[in-house]
Amino acid sequence: MDTLTGLLDGPRARGAFLLRTVLEPPFALRIQDEAPLTLVTLVRGSAQIVHDTAVTLHPGDVAVIRGPQPYTVADDPATPWQTIIHPGQLCTTVDGVPREHLGVRSWGDPVHGGTEMITGTYQLESEISRRLLGALPTVLVQPAAATDRTLVGLLAAEMTGNDPGQELVLDRLLDLLLVSVLRAWLASADTGVPAWHRAGSDPIVGPALRLLHSAPDGPWTVATLAARAGVSRSLLARRFTELVGEPPMAYLTGWRLTLAADLLRSPDTTIEAVARQVGYGSAFALSAAFKRERGVSPQQFRRQNPEKHFTAYDPGPSPVVILT
Repeated sequence: MDTLTGLLDGPRARGAFLLRTVLEPPFALRIQDEAPLTLVTLVRGSAQIVHDTAVTLHPGDVAVIRGPQPYTVADDPATPWQTIIHPGQLCTTVDGVPREHLGVRSWGDPVHGGTEMITGTYQLESEISRRLLGALPTVLVQPAAATDRTLVGLLAAEMTGNDPGQELVLDRLLDLLLVSVLRAWLASADTGVPAWHRAGSDPIVGPALRLLHSAPDGPWTVATLAARAGVSRSLLARRFTELVGEPPMAYLTGWRLTLAADLLRSPDTTIEAVARQVGYGSAFALSAAFKRERGVSPQQFRRQNPEKHFTAYDPGPSPVVILT
């Protein structure tokens, strides 16, 4: 499993909030829904995302916005807020009056507005994605020239449909659009791209990373990883630490506990079963490691993070990135 697969393997969109918005300037939407990840695709017109700084979107651009901090989508940063998007995607005026939809997955001005955008919001956060989500810039913009216009066109065409399975189709299209933007970012020269992703292409560290990701429950040691990678133990340990930023076994522990945290969100999975899946010999061994690293037991974590809840977290300030 590579790192991008790990991002979406757990939190594939399931009933993601998708909305086509049509607006006539001046407009300003204050987004404070606390969602962990949102995609905004501009179909026509122009808009600005104001998140500390203002970023202009042009038709065909796709913006990935990392939550849960609030931000504004407006025609101009100076335009006063007119609409508030609350948690649960409740849409009201600034006075708290609910706003009505125009039709199926459509909202905005009842006339033909000059700006049209499609918003897709992931409602759930997976612990598997935390490692990559924490590295994402606050706002990541892929310009129209680098965006798959066929994919955007399909998403726009499906937005107003109501056929059987429509929700599933939209979820998968949203996933594909997100993956296309993230792949471009990870392949870019942006200095914010995490070191452990760049290490995946290293001829020494890459094979070891793939082994750890594909079989986290394996009885791995530095020696067994080095043997499978065809290098000496000392070379692998030194190279891995240089490129990834931590030794192989420390990385494995973090990866196992990340996977465990994601699996613990399912109430139907026992802690013993989770322990086996991520490479711990017993529930006790997992509990000891989990509490040592996260400060709470698996049982406490499960109570604090039920399956249909996402945790608002702040990985720290990151820049706005516009892919070129």
